[in-house]
Amino acid sequence: MWSTQGQKDMVHIFLTSSPTGPLDGSRRVDGIDKWNGFADRLHEVWKADSRCLMIAAAPDNYAMMDEMTGFFWHTWLQEGFSMQCMDKLDYRYHGSGWDSVHGHISREDLHSYDVLFLAGGHVPTQRHFFEAIGLREKLQGFQGIIIGISAGSMNSADMVYIQPEEPGEAVDKGFCRWGRGLGLTRRNILPHYQMVKDNYLDGMRLYEDITMPDSYGHEFVVLCDGSYLRLEAEWAGAPPISEEVYGEAYVIRDGNVSELCRHEKMCAL
Repeated sequence: MWSTQGQKDMVHIFLTSSPTGPLDGSRRVDGIDKWNGFADRLHEVWKADSRCLMIAAAPDNYAMMDEMTGFFWHTWLQEGFSMQCMDKLDYRYHGSGWDSVHGHISREDLHSYDVLFLAGGHVPTQRHFFEAIGLREKLQGFQGIIIGISAGSMNSADMVYIQPEEPGEAVDKGFCRWGRGLGLTRRNILPHYQMVKDNYLDGMRLYEDITMPDSYGHEFVVLCDGSYLRLEAEWAGAPPISEEVYGEAYVIRDGNVSELCRHEKMCAL
């Protein structure tokens, strides 16, 4: 299904923090963020008249889903990306795999799209939706483009680190900080670092008191808005042929943070 001139069939995965500018409003961005060449690299593998699917983070929040999908549709068109459609996968989805309870999509329907967007939102809510519709299994073998946005990037991991975000989550002993993800990467991504690194949650420092202790025995790739991880593989779920980080990023491992990459630089993993 997927082919570009001079390019073998494969999956191109872009795991972003925020592809349309910093969420803290620290700089003005019109359209897609031009930092670190994201749009240029996406254009290189984009197919004309692509069929796109936005996969929800909050599958019952239709107003948010409609607003997000409309924004990305107009933004991508504005940036010269040729699209046939941008459908929505939430509880309203109707396709050959329709299930009135969970909004299931069949593997055949999913693989009929050229580009899959994994929306941003609340990580555990999105992860539960992905589990309910069997998205990990249905993604296996997909060839095309997958774009993760914030929570969607986090949930792309094989085993997701669910960083506490909402009040009460950091002190809730029943809040599970690890869960099965989509298996698109072994990397655990944490987005919006420039915005949240000094945040407090439930009376604790988000990074020093919560995330750093959770990093013992693990490795987190921490992205600032405008940075992204790019992976290429023969198909979704296959071992990566290449993994690269573009832009300002850090690694947290065993309670320590170190620089991984710098603005407008590319660093191979």
